[in-house]
Amino acid sequence: MDARGNAIGQVVPQPELFSALLTPHRSLGRTGFLVLMGFLCAISFIAGMVFLMMGAWPVLGFFALDALAIWWAFRINNRTARAFEEITVTPSELRVRRTSHRGHVVEWVLNPLWVQLDRTEDPEFGIERLYLVSRGRRVSIGSFLGPDEKASFAKALLAALQAARRGPTYNPIA
Repeated sequence: MDARGNAIGQVVPQPELFSALLTPHRSLGRTGFLVLMGFLCAISFIAGMVFLMMGAWPVLGFFALDALAIWWAFRINNRTARAFEEITVTPSELRVRRTSHRGHVVEWVLNPLWVQLDRTEDPEFGIERLYLVSRGRRVSIGSFLGPDEKASFAKALLAALQAARRGPTYNPIA
């Protein structure tokens, strides 16, 4: 302890100015997937039985392969939905943490005073890509957001970066 009663080396947590967890959008949940696959399997089975009754028995196997291929494609698509990005802004750092669907984590820590938000826009579709640029490094963020979501996210992130540049505000009354 020092003369003022403070612990030496004690880290004071900084207030979060902005925090976002970005996840890919999936329109079909587990229940919807089960209903869709049940419907698809029933239609495939009925159509396959019709062909079996007509004497074209190999067609039943192709209908089963179609259902299996669609199930496999949805399974891969849902597996990639486990990816996410976590973006946090404090007065002294901007932290981007990207986790892939396999669990691999990549993290960038940038100084919010030097970061610029760069965007690639299309006149017809809006914002296509968002980048954080600092000291020659360019980090892509929010790649799985739609154009309107990217615009809203960029506005909120810019406000947080401006608040970080202004510095902490102290209220001696509180």
